[in-house]
Amino acid sequence: MRILTYNVFGRHGDWPARRAAMRPAVRELAPDLAVLQETVVDDGYDQVVDLLGDGFHVDHQIGRDSDGTGASIASRWPMRVVRRELLHVTPRVDATEPWIGSVVLARVEAPEGVVLLAHFKPSWQFHLAHERELQAVAAARMIEDEVAADPPDHVILAGDFDSTPDSSMMRFWTGRQSLGDTSVVYRDSWECVRGTAAGLTFVPWNPLREREQIRHEIGRRIDYILVRYDRWGPTLAVHSCDRFLDDAVGEVWASDHFGVTADLIRH
Repeated sequence: MRILTYNVFGRHGDWPARRAAMRPAVRELAPDLAVLQETVVDDGYDQVVDLLGDGFHVDHQIGRDSDGTGASIASRWPMRVVRRELLHVTPRVDATEPWIGSVVLARVEAPEGVVLLAHFKPSWQFHLAHERELQAVAAARMIEDEVAADPPDHVILAGDFDSTPDSSMMRFWTGRQSLGDTSVVYRDSWECVRGTAAGLTFVPWNPLREREQIRHEIGRRIDYILVRYDRWGPTLAVHSCDRFLDDAVGEVWASDHFGVTADLIRH
């Protein structure tokens, strides 16, 4: 199965030009499961359907911004959302961006078995490492509760995590440290295939960075596709993992993030 995580940057900038670069690339990629951030849904427009086309089951997360921006998941196969939670764990989590700090769990009837797909979007602000830790622990416990109640064949966790691989939160997800008196372990698809290659997904040379107020950005890998371990290891093997739309199409940069895509296979 092919997984995509991608922050599509809403309709900021020159959206018609970005759409012309992004839409055919997404359709050529043909993901089976997609977790998308900064998607716009309003009364007359659904950005996810516009980009992916027909044939997908789509769910838009709760807590969208006033302009309809939020996060979404899509599946080629039947999908049932089993849990949605806002992770506003301390007063420092910005209530003006309600969808940032959230998790959605969906059960997908895939050919490889039942997949519990978790879309995780923690707080983005640089100084909120504590909040990201709390959000990760809360999301991990929700996943474990769902696994215990109705065990799926596989768990895939993906999204724009706004954290680098050496951060405490990512070390928690990848089983390198515990947080909040608990521990889990997931396989990082990029690391599995690419090892220590930087794999930056948010970079200063992307001109779309210029419209935002983030200063002195040095480039970070912050977008991930992870596979949960059972007691013997990850339940899906990572066949390939690549960045998506990581260069200009002609002169057009599709988004301020690069996407990440992974092909996962059953052992």
